[in-house]
Amino acid sequence: MKADELLCLLEKIGPLSLSRELCSKYGYYDNSGIIVDCGEEITGVLFSLDLSRGALEEAKRRRLNAIVTHHPAIYGGIENISVTSPSTSLIADCIRWGISVISMHLNFDAAPEGIDYHLMLGLGGEAADTMQKLSCGAYGRVYDITPRRMADYADYVGQRFSSRRIIFYGDENRIIRRVASFCGAGADDEAIAFAKEKGADLFVSSDIKHHVITALSANGMNVMQLTHYASENYGFKAIYIKITEGLNVPAAYYCDEGLL
Repeated sequence: MKADELLCLLEKIGPLSLSRELCSKYGYYDNSGIIVDCGEEITGVLFSLDLSRGALEEAKRRRLNAIVTHHPAIYGGIENISVTSPSTSLIADCIRWGISVISMHLNFDAAPEGIDYHLMLGLGGEAADTMQKLSCGAYGRVYDITPRRMADYADYVGQRFSSRRIIFYGDENRIIRRVASFCGAGADDEAIAFAKEKGADLFVSSDIKHHVITALSANGMNVMQLTHYASENYGFKAIYIKITEGLNVPAAYYCDEGLL
């Protein structure tokens, strides 16, 4: 199996066309697909949310010569690659060690059973109203959950996502019945309006700016902030499990516990 064949397998979950559609329809930017192709037969794959030093060392230790990331290993603004540059040293080392890299970003976020979908499942939802609708899949969801007191729900979410870094704002005794969630950094004016329109009690995302928190509070919603890593690692790992069912080479998952 070569890098392009691995990409075809990954696209069964989230085709690159979804990324292009999100960019053209909603004005996003992305760089998903094959980032590094060393040209060799792929004999093992490591899945990691990020191309990090820890992930690279784990791939080397396990002798896996491909890494699949969610966040693009090269996002933009790189003019050259150097082993001494903090922004490109990991890419240079992947090339040096013959490790190909594929990144599946917005297409995995918005896939029908992608990262945003799995965030909903982890938060206790099953079926949702969706915000940014695509030819297949969507991003941004509002849905009903089993009613829980806010403080108890925060504990529940912490256990489901194996995260100790959950922050919530609002009345801890409020009963939460309806949740709006957006994986990654999805808190903007469109998301606020959508959550309010669909009657959400609680807004869940990550990297939420102060003015967004105050706007959500003014619109009568509690707010829960996960780490960016926790909001996406949950779904990315679920995708890894599904993909490896049809993968005919060894595979492993790398999780940076310090970012959960």
